[in-house]
Order: sequence, then structure tokens, then C-alpha cells
Amino acid sequence: MTTLSASGTDAAASVPATPAGSSHSARARRSAPSLAWWGLVPFAAYVVLFLAVPTVLAIGSGFFTKDGSFTWTNISALGDPVVLNTFANSAGLSLGTAVVGAVVGGLVCYALLGMNPDGAVRASVDAAAGVFAQFGGVMLAFAFIATIGIQGIITVFLKETFGVNIFENGTWLYELPGLILPYIYFQIPLMVITFMPALAALKPQWAEANLTLGGTRASFWLRIGIPVLAPSFLASLLLLFANAFSSYATAAALASQGSQIVPLQIRTALTSETVLGRENLAGALALGMIVIVGVVMALYSLVQRRAARWQS
Repeated sequence: MTTLSASGTDAAASVPATPAGSSHSARARRSAPSLAWWGLVPFAAYVVLFLAVPTVLAIGSGFFTKDGSFTWTNISALGDPVVLNTFANSAGLSLGTAVVGAVVGGLVCYALLGMNPDGAVRASVDAAAGVFAQFGGVMLAFAFIATIGIQGIITVFLKETFGVNIFENGTWLYELPGLILPYIYFQIPLMVITFMPALAALKPQWAEANLTLGGTRASFWLRIGIPVLAPSFLASLLLLFANAFSSYATAAALASQGSQIVPLQIRTALTSETVLGRENLAGALALGMIVIVGVVMALYSLVQRRAARWQS
């Protein structure tokens, strides 16, 4: 007993003494604001000025008249059949192009899966996807007008060579159907950017275990690959829907006449000379868009959180 006590005393004495003020200074360092947080100031200012403030103004303007008095007229206008049809057009266009972009983009990602991640082909496709996903607005509209417009290169070639007139039943490029191809154009590369990391994160050990247990390639995808990738695929699909639903510049450049989708309806409410005194209707329309996009992005966040469980 004496020996144990002595050894315990010696062991305690051998431990370096902690200065009395060290714990206090450590807590002070932890509680002191880190200089790294100052790096967020420019981004926070950007978010406040160009996202938060416009959102508040757009929502608030929907509840007031031009002279500043409160009204429910603008909000009640969201139930108008014309406005509802506009929202339906936007939702249909966004959903259709999102599904096509997700499927085609997913196939592109699958094709890239078997290539060297550091190879020239993979790097070229990644770079092209990053560029094409951001290629929109007036530039994209001009590209389609010059290619398949009334006097476009492909239009004239088909008409003079094969006698095929793609505008025989009307100038669909400048109407709602004409937005489908441009939207798909930037939806596919966006899908490649968002879905490729999830597909590349599939562990080779899973495929090896499947083969060891007598499974086939088909059984791997049906029982492992597709169930694991389903949340990431759905999250990317929701992101594509929100991206198309909120797009404005390409539609504004192509469909200069009419208000087939919600962003163009907002433009009409703000600039039309025949809808005087209803400028604040644009705020109500923006509120409807914010609610829809907010719900979609909330679902995206939930699905993406589930997908991140196995990717981490």
C-alpha cells in the first residue's frame, strides 16, 4: 500500500504543471472572433444587397398599391386564370426540361465514369460543362436564332437541300415551345456538374463485394447503385427545375412578344403601357415564384442531406 501510494505520488509529480491562467487564455482564444470570419463580409454584403433586399422589396410591393396603401388586390390576382396558366406554363417547361436534362446528363456522367479522371477527355467535358451551364441569356438566344431561326443556317440548309421547312406550322422558336431547346442546352451541362461527383463517389469495394457474392453488373445497379444514387439524382433534378423556373434572360430575348411564363409576366407588369397602375402586380408574381422556388430548394436541401450520408 505504501509502495502504491509512493508510485502514485511520483506519477502525479511527473506530470507537468499547468499554469493557472492557461485554461482561461485558451477559453479566451476560443471565444475571440476569428479573423477568418472577416472574409465572409464581402459575400454577406453581396447577399444582403442583391438577394435579401430585392426579395423583401418584391414581397412587400405585392401588398401595396402604387400610392403606398395596403391592398390584397395584387395577391388575389394570383388566382386569375391567366396568371395560373402562366405559372402552369413555367412549371411544365421547367419540369420537362429538367427531366430531359437530368436523364441525358446522367447518361453523360455514366459514360464519363469509365474514363480516367485525370485524362484529357474528362477534363475537356468538365470544362465544357462549366462553360455551357453558364452560357445563357442574349448570347444563347442569338446562337439559336442564327442556327435554327427563320433565316438560320440549319433552317436554310434544310429548306434548300431537302425541302424541309421547320417553320411550316408557325414560328415556334419565338413562342413557348421554342424555349425547350435552349433550356435543355444549359440543363444538361448543369446536371453533369451536379451529378458527376455523386456518381464518382461510388466505392469500388461495393462492386467487388457484389461480384464476390455472385452478383452481376445488372444486380449491382438495381440493388446498390440506383438506390444509393437516387437521392443525389432527385436533388439534381430539383435543382434543374429551380434553375429553369427562375430563368429570364433567354426567354426575354427569344419570346419578345407575349407573357407565356412567369418571368415574362413580371416584365409585362413592370413595362407594359396597357397595364397601367398594376406595377405592384409584379411583386405578387415574384412572391409566387419565391414560394415555389423556396419549396423546391427546401426539398433539395433535405434530399441532398440524405445523399451526403454515404458520400462523406
